[in-house]
Amino acid sequence: MHIKDIDLNLLRLFDAVYRTRNVSRAAELLDLTQPAASQGLTRLRGVLNDPLFMRAAGGVEPTPKAHRLATPVREALSTLEQALGDSTEFDPAQSRRTFRIHMSDIGEARFLPELMVLLREQAPGVRVETQPLPREEITEALDAGRIDFAFGFLPMVKETQKLQLLKDRYVVLLRRAHPFTRRKLAGRELLAALRELEFVAVRSHADTLRILQRLELEERVRLVTEHFMVLTSIVRETDLAAVMPRNIARGFEGGYAIVEPEFAQREFVVSLHWSRRFESDPGNRWLRARIEALFKEG
Repeated sequence: MHIKDIDLNLLRLFDAVYRTRNVSRAAELLDLTQPAASQGLTRLRGVLNDPLFMRAAGGVEPTPKAHRLATPVREALSTLEQALGDSTEFDPAQSRRTFRIHMSDIGEARFLPELMVLLREQAPGVRVETQPLPREEITEALDAGRIDFAFGFLPMVKETQKLQLLKDRYVVLLRRAHPFTRRKLAGRELLAALRELEFVAVRSHADTLRILQRLELEERVRLVTEHFMVLTSIVRETDLAAVMPRNIARGFEGGYAIVEPEFAQREFVVSLHWSRRFESDPGNRWLRARIEALFKEG
């Protein structure tokens, strides 16, 4: 085999399949059809005389030869990309790319409506899939290309690029006619009075649970649910209180009251995270810019 036998696009395909462990996902990253990606992989297998990737649960697994080639190919492609600059453009009007985003259910409610309106206007063929992941897996998933972005308050997610979008704080949500709302309390008096309330908590949102623990209110929790968005009907129909972000609570239509105790560490920052490996990817850059324009405060 000689270097003249290798098509550069086949190396890009190899790199994408290696990173994602999935031929369909690699095709989307490169704006290829599934058949074109499969045909390209078949050509590369013939040139290198190795299967390169074997079928596995959920995608493919590299062969030993593919593992040996991965780092040299990635470094060579990076060198070329830096030397050539932005030679590939992203055409939002024509793209059929799927962007995968880590986002909680409450993040979906906050960000997806506006984002989908924009995409319908500017990139009607683009799809979005949300894929909530355990926080400890987010950095690796971004670097591997399994997800493109992560939204949220994610201080444990390290070694990524990130953009601060907005500042928020946790508040207590009650039904509007709750007896607690008729009491004009503030400061330490309000904090102490929280012990008179009973709470609904969300299992998947550890930060709100930690707030209740710091306030020593675990014994006042009467219901634990899996998802944030069920809280509205529960709070509206009962005397249970819920700790949640103020930006979300303010968006609920009628029937609710917001109480703002000054508990410790109530403020937090919501950021957009992405991998340094895809910093210059045209599609990644395009969607980052749209998200910044939509949601960045100030």
